[in-house]
Amino acid sequence: MSVSHVAVLSSCRPRFVPSLSCASTFLRSRIRCCSTLSATSSETPTPTSVKKRVVSGVQPTGSIHLGNYLGAIRNWVALQNVYDTLFFIVDLHAITLPYDTQQLSKATRSTAAVYLACGVDPLKASVFVQSHVRAHVELMWLLSSTTPIGWLNKMIQFKEKSRKAGDEEVGVALLTYPVLMASDILLYQSDLVPVGEDQKQHLELTRDLAERVNNLYGGRKWKKLGGRGGTIFKVPEPLIPPAGARIMSLTDGLSKMSKSAPSDQSRINILDPKDLIANKIKRCKTDSFPSLEFDNSERPECNNLLSIYQLVSGKTKEEVAQECQNMNWGTFKALLTDALIDHLHPIQVRYEEIMSDSGYLDEVLAQGARNAADIADTTLHNVYQAMGFLKR
Repeated sequence: MSVSHVAVLSSCRPRFVPSLSCASTFLRSRIRCCSTLSATSSETPTPTSVKKRVVSGVQPTGSIHLGNYLGAIRNWVALQNVYDTLFFIVDLHAITLPYDTQQLSKATRSTAAVYLACGVDPLKASVFVQSHVRAHVELMWLLSSTTPIGWLNKMIQFKEKSRKAGDEEVGVALLTYPVLMASDILLYQSDLVPVGEDQKQHLELTRDLAERVNNLYGGRKWKKLGGRGGTIFKVPEPLIPPAGARIMSLTDGLSKMSKSAPSDQSRINILDPKDLIANKIKRCKTDSFPSLEFDNSERPECNNLLSIYQLVSGKTKEEVAQECQNMNWGTFKALLTDALIDHLHPIQVRYEEIMSDSGYLDEVLAQGARNAADIADTTLHNVYQAMGFLKR
């Protein structure tokens, strides 16, 4: 099915929550209210009222940058209004390469706060930490038993990262983490998964694993073991991000903006202060062509910077092309700097508010984990049953 038409961005401004204390109180009362309703309501949703489910997450490694925000997180704000959404911090994926144990928990909290500051609403989406739902690891082990090693050896990212790190620095987790990614998706019976170009291969592995498990253990085989029969997993479809949401490096217009790039100059971090943003834009790579234009393959940096301006200003591509076509780089860089600072400032203010109220953030993550576990545990029970394990 084609799903690209549904990935439409809403307003570029994050939704403002007036008071963190009010938000925290409202969240607590809403949680109690939802619990009461689920326990007492006799109504059941009609098939037409069931929303499709979307899951996605970001690793708590490095700083959340403009590429993460414009390419993923900002799109989640629109998706949460249309779908049943689960957005989590994938901390288990963050340990596939050597990492700082002192920083992992801090980075996990910070990433969660960025989600909320960017407009993800815990009353619309479940926001949680991957390791707080143990079913992720359990399902990964079960899926590993049916995953051919040849499938994992083909993963491009494993080849690239292992080549850079060397055999002595590469753990088994770097090879098998695509199985954990499949677990992350299949655990929640996901209908749609937002994917970028570098993740398409992993989603294909997830789809192949879902079909393999369904064929090996589903249908009549499962029914004979006392299950309901049929498919065990939904086979998820890709949710293609909006055109222009792929943000490239400030130092190389042909490389994706990345947390792992050695130079911080290559990216705008969401929490960068305004002076640092100005300095990075002033020093970013440009070209010597006259005028500014989109979609010239010989001018990747120009296309990238114009795309960033388009996305943070909320203007159309045509409006930006007309506004900027006769500008020189100095004039445009000043314009882009102001647009970035204006756009990111409300997010940074909201982030500081959230980080200053640890109780609120803890409650959001705890409730999100409970919501996620309710779904995950059902899936995991079905998999154990279909694979023939003794009932607990």
